[in-house]
Amino acid sequence: MSFFTHFGRYLLMLKGMFTKPENMRMYWKEFMHQCVEIGIGALGIVVIISFFMGAVSAVQTAYQLVSPIIPKSTIAQIVRDTVILEFAPTLVCIVLAGVIGSKIASELGNMRVSEQIDALEIMGINTKAYLILPKIVAALITIPLLVILSMALGIWGGRIAGTASGILSADTFDRGLIENFMPFNVRFAMYKAITFAFIISSIPAFYGYFVKGGALEIGRSSTKSVVVSCVMILFADYLLAAIFL
Repeated sequence: MSFFTHFGRYLLMLKGMFTKPENMRMYWKEFMHQCVEIGIGALGIVVIISFFMGAVSAVQTAYQLVSPIIPKSTIAQIVRDTVILEFAPTLVCIVLAGVIGSKIASELGNMRVSEQIDALEIMGINTKAYLILPKIVAALITIPLLVILSMALGIWGGRIAGTASGILSADTFDRGLIENFMPFNVRFAMYKAITFAFIISSIPAFYGYFVKGGALEIGRSSTKSVVVSCVMILFADYLLAAIFL
């Protein structure tokens, strides 16, 4: 019963973001602020994870492909497809759920506990639209861009690791990237990135917006939002793979 209660409040929160139309220009500054916080704030960790993710993928793939019958260019194909299909959208978004999700939940939770949200509501401001909607829209725009960057850095990291360790030459790796390439994989990764971006932004916003208590409850709500977001990302990953693949 608790699940249906929370799910109903979650849907009502999403509905409340659009039930009271206001001047959209007042949201522009908050939207741009959230784009900087979500996109630029998580850029460093995405770059580091993506590069080494592709490098480790190339080295471990070469370790497993010991048959002389299999061409070396296959390593590049495997690195390309694993990075595009799974590592870049799923693994990076799970990390972003911890980085961005905890920040969103803590920020809204602190505003709720310190009664800042109540003060805004007394002033007649739709707090759901003003505080939550810019975060969701900013995540829907910036997180797919981070995933695209992660794809490029992951493949580049695999190329550098493969050539630096002598596993295969740069020409062989580049040739493998082109062989049997399916553009649908990139489009499918974007589907996943948009879905995960909505999960990463909306679920922590729900837990932060409805938090009750003090500083201890804010920490618990932040931790729970990250756990639930990660579980929902994995569940959505399975559903999208079952539907589109």
